[in-house]
Amino acid sequence: MDFVPIETTTPLTSEVIQVTQPQTTLIPTTKSSIRIPKDVIRTSLRASTVDAVLAAVFSLGTSGILLSNFLVELDASPILFGMLSSIPMLVNLIQPLGAYLSERTTSRYHYSLSTFGIARLLWLILFIAIILFNWGKVNSQQLEILTLLIILFTHLLGGMGSASWLSWLAMIVPRRLRGRYFGLRNSAASLTNLICVPLAGLLVSQWYGGTIQGYGVVLLISIFSGILSLGCQYFKIDVNPQLQNAVVQNLPTAETEAKIAAIPVPDNSVSSIWKNANFLIFLAYLAVWTLAVNISAPFFNLYMLDTLNLDVSWVTLYGSFQAGANLLMLIVWGKLADKIGNRFILIAIGMLVAATPLLWLGIGVNQLDIWLWLPLLHILTGGTWAAIDLCNNNIQIGIAPIKNQSIYFAIASAVAGFSGALGTTIASIIAQFSEDGSLLGLFILSSILRLLALIPLVFVQEPGK
Repeated sequence: MDFVPIETTTPLTSEVIQVTQPQTTLIPTTKSSIRIPKDVIRTSLRASTVDAVLAAVFSLGTSGILLSNFLVELDASPILFGMLSSIPMLVNLIQPLGAYLSERTTSRYHYSLSTFGIARLLWLILFIAIILFNWGKVNSQQLEILTLLIILFTHLLGGMGSASWLSWLAMIVPRRLRGRYFGLRNSAASLTNLICVPLAGLLVSQWYGGTIQGYGVVLLISIFSGILSLGCQYFKIDVNPQLQNAVVQNLPTAETEAKIAAIPVPDNSVSSIWKNANFLIFLAYLAVWTLAVNISAPFFNLYMLDTLNLDVSWVTLYGSFQAGANLLMLIVWGKLADKIGNRFILIAIGMLVAATPLLWLGIGVNQLDIWLWLPLLHILTGGTWAAIDLCNNNIQIGIAPIKNQSIYFAIASAVAGFSGALGTTIASIIAQFSEDGSLLGLFILSSILRLLALIPLVFVQEPGK
């Protein structure tokens, strides 16, 4: 059942969840409804949007093209690039533990602050190491190892908090507005990337002290923005997982679900995913899809920076084209998803995304490709992935039961993380030990597997559609 965090007149339980301030946790009363004042929802959603914008700035220096270019400047090997991409996914295996612990806390806000706060502060260690590198106190190999360790521990902490954070946001966003709100929220983040990525790339490439020193400057700005984004969470309504689960325990789920969806949904009192066939089918799709995507995704930037030998400013410019297309299409996909459902969009657009790696096969270093085909390819990628990311998130929220919801999200992330890391690891080994042109072979393999991944999605039933 979808928990709709707005006032409803349908008698669901002998309690009411009622709040008056964004910082207040959910508290029970004696009426028979679930109620969160509209002004509290409004404030929480605005705070979440600002959080997304600042988090996008944080990601500039801690992931993506600038981090990849930093490792290229250190002469990192393809295996290290594979590890760079696989670590964030593989550590998702810890998400079930994080979800289990979060369900035993009394505050989503404090749990998020303790996990993500420490994770973001750890990046200061890398900033200090870059300073030492420029002073000659640290060599490139040591800096590579330290970078991987920072990525490992920060993502471990992030994995501990991710499922709880998603469950928190799922409780706040009304079900009927999910597509539009997440489309707007992600659009704000994409606009930030559109503006900031090329500026950051220009700063790194033109910094008087060299690109590595320039990356250190961007990293410091990113860390500061990451801390500010956590501050925005103070203005979101806090949720007590104990009360959330206690209220859902008493809901007459069978009758309520029949009114909401035309498909059978397991009782919310069942916390084991093994009895939820619909969710298991979704997991099968998610596992094969992330495996297929990560066969090729980590190596597009490497292909441009290393094989094509493009300057980082060009690559960040293409990234801004991709962010711009993502920005324009997110709101469109969000509104469309609310009308026709997420599953149909995932299947239709998924076929186009599956074919995208094949378009890299003819890319070279001639002027036509640099000025026309590479920009068009990134625009296509941005527009289509806007649909995939948005609808994957929405359909997962829709089919996961509410009781112990964060555990369902954690299991999904763990499955996706393991399969994605497996794909990246396999691909990095192939790229390391194969002859030249092996990256193009990975692109072909990725396209085939992406198409196969869509088959389980056909059998997923989306509530309310």
